[in-house]
Amino acid sequence: MLEVETKFRIDDPEVVKQRLVRLGASGGPTESHADTYLRHPCRDFVQTKEALRVRRVNGIASVTYKGPKLDVAAIGLKARKEIEWCLAPGDADGMQMQTLFESLGFESVATVQKQRQTFRFEEQSPRSSFTVTVDRVDQVGTYAEIELLIDDGDSDRLAEAGEHIQQLAGELGLVHAEMRSYLSLLLQNS
Repeated sequence: MLEVETKFRIDDPEVVKQRLVRLGASGGPTESHADTYLRHPCRDFVQTKEALRVRRVNGIASVTYKGPKLDVAAIGLKARKEIEWCLAPGDADGMQMQTLFESLGFESVATVQKQRQTFRFEEQSPRSSFTVTVDRVDQVGTYAEIELLIDDGDSDRLAEAGEHIQQLAGELGLVHAEMRSYLSLLLQNS
């Protein structure tokens, strides 16, 4: 799958949440995320625009590889292939996987800590393919992310996905797009 998203800096998350509810979205419980990003021993992920992380959501771990970013920043999008798998039950906290990566020469870069609430629309809704998250990221700020997943083979639909994201952003009053990752923002603020 291709993850197509735009992130927006927000001042008042409660206003965004209220607008989401008015548009028919339901918010899930707030989760605690700790995303530990890893540096490859032989390849510069900054140059290749890739990412590898061990994510812990309320203490349950998964691994995510994010492929190179597609060249769509000019239209205000971030799009890339994403592969994610859960480590539970054998490695629920992810420490075995992190130890394996470190044994293979990977190094931890930083851990992004955030509180995330995810909003979804009903399946019958024309917005059902959207996921919107409201994130309070330690040492970085508060953001709303609008995400669509499209099939790998549908990369010609990126512009259309971007239009849909921008339309929903407008309905939510989101205007301050941020193309940098939370990791980049955290490292810049450190």
